[in-house]
Amino acid sequence: MTERKPYAGTTRKLVLAFDVGTTYSGISYSILDPGESPVINDVTRFPATDRVGGNSKIPTIVYYDEEGSPRSFGGEALQEAIIERAVEEGAGARWKLHLRPKDMPSIHVDDLDLPPLPPFKNAIDILADFLTYLFQCARTYIEESHANGPDVWTSFGDNIDFVLSHPNGWEGAQQAQIRKAAVQAGLVPDSPEGQARIRLVTEGEASLHYCLESRNAANGFKDDVGAMVIDAGGGTIDITSYYMISSESPPTLHEIAPAECRLQGSVFVTQRAKKYLHEKLQGSRFGTVEDIDLMKDEFDRTTKLRFSNPNDPSFIRFGTVRDRDPEYNIRSGQLKLPGNEVAALFAPSAEAIIAAMEEQRRVATQPISHVFLVGGFGASDWLFSRLKEYLDPLGLQFCRPDGHTNKAVARGAVAFYLDHRVSARVAKFTYGTRCAVGFDRNDEEHLRRAGTAIPRPSGRTVIPNAFSAILHKVGVAVSETKEFRKDFIVECAERNTCDTIATEIVCYRGNSQNPRWADSEPAMFSNLCTVHADTSRVSRTLSPRRGFAGMQFYRQQFSIVLKFGLTELEAQISWIEDGEEQRGPAAVVFDHVVEAV
Repeated sequence: MTERKPYAGTTRKLVLAFDVGTTYSGISYSILDPGESPVINDVTRFPATDRVGGNSKIPTIVYYDEEGSPRSFGGEALQEAIIERAVEEGAGARWKLHLRPKDMPSIHVDDLDLPPLPPFKNAIDILADFLTYLFQCARTYIEESHANGPDVWTSFGDNIDFVLSHPNGWEGAQQAQIRKAAVQAGLVPDSPEGQARIRLVTEGEASLHYCLESRNAANGFKDDVGAMVIDAGGGTIDITSYYMISSESPPTLHEIAPAECRLQGSVFVTQRAKKYLHEKLQGSRFGTVEDIDLMKDEFDRTTKLRFSNPNDPSFIRFGTVRDRDPEYNIRSGQLKLPGNEVAALFAPSAEAIIAAMEEQRRVATQPISHVFLVGGFGASDWLFSRLKEYLDPLGLQFCRPDGHTNKAVARGAVAFYLDHRVSARVAKFTYGTRCAVGFDRNDEEHLRRAGTAIPRPSGRTVIPNAFSAILHKVGVAVSETKEFRKDFIVECAERNTCDTIATEIVCYRGNSQNPRWADSEPAMFSNLCTVHADTSRVSRTLSPRRGFAGMQFYRQQFSIVLKFGLTELEAQISWIEDGEEQRGPAAVVFDHVVEAV
């Protein structure tokens, strides 16, 4: 258990963590009072959520009316009267997966396989509406659960920070969408000050902080050994591995392998069950679309949760005692399924977890001795038994931490905000920028691209589509304070063209240790963001130069600075002005061709 120091701030603050999951969502919070040690609390009451996903979770569902206004959320959206009145096409079930990176390995997942979004809403809109609802639930809970609750809430004012979690595989584009949704939800204003009140954390790192809070799990984090955390959720399986560094004060953890994210959460067990039932009941009078949907929903609510032993049959109750079809093992309104066939529905998820664990162990820079399973899917006894069966012969300690594992991410997100135990992380990819390089007649790659050569004002000839790596995927942890930088230049015929500098930050996902050309593996390169700088003051001090045929031009030198160690990649442009370094914020603008120095 973490012993926290008293809050050093001078005014009361509220920290709210929203875990918006594929199937269920939760809220945790901490009220920070000056001089008092922070305590993490959970929101345990939501409208119409008795016995739904535990008392700390609500279904991640939204229903909309014909005008596109949200009619009901969470447990309320599952009430029969609400469903009858709502526009069913507006259901937001599994809408979170529409936010996933489209280049994420997921051959079994396609947008066509997911429930369609309402024609008047995109996934960001639905996320914004749901965040608004969670904020209202948090306010109601605090006002009703604390002495003088309304006064307590009023005392926060705008001094509320938010921690929003996302799967390990979500990247810069998805993080930007989450921030946009938070603004759209009215959580914070669209300003630098407002954005500073939002912290993003991966579900893997939030789960780590939850384990550090657990009495049973905390002892697994020691010097000289690594620990792996598996967050098995509704949509994704997030796996991260860490190593305790006790020589630092206070002790911190370093990531020892790139975080893994697999789209094999519990919703895909249900998806496979629907296909299995459709095939199994062909020819039965209960093989209709309506009956299959009833069985699928009942499988999701009960059968899937209870399944533990492949040697025992499972049952799906869907009708009345009069419903029978003995040829298809349907008696008294319930379908009997062989346990081994039910296990086959779970197997792809278990195998995906095992493959991810093996990849973590293969690339980890320290040996791993403990494995912890959290998340709603982690409550599955079959999944726990299957993973334990695999891990025991390897000599790895395996357990599910105490408490409700389905609230791990929300509680862990608050602990992440308060404790910030991870100080170094491993880059999953190589990051840099596209640029142009001086033409070299002795370089075969340059000669192959001679037809793309571009003359510059200085008289030099450059080759475009080069890639300049700034932060390499090296397999070692990068401190969150370490900066990576590289120098570049732009040449402009007009001085005022140097008033601004902009360049894209590019991610390389391939296997090359030294990628040189963005056009050699175009599918492996993707844009993360564009960084921008206002250099108008320094551009006025640039002296003209003479280039080819006496052409006048101006040259501006700058650096791209990357800081990877945070949960979000930071990128800036740096330049020298009046002898001092200046830096510009990120902006989505693109301007000049840039060249490597």
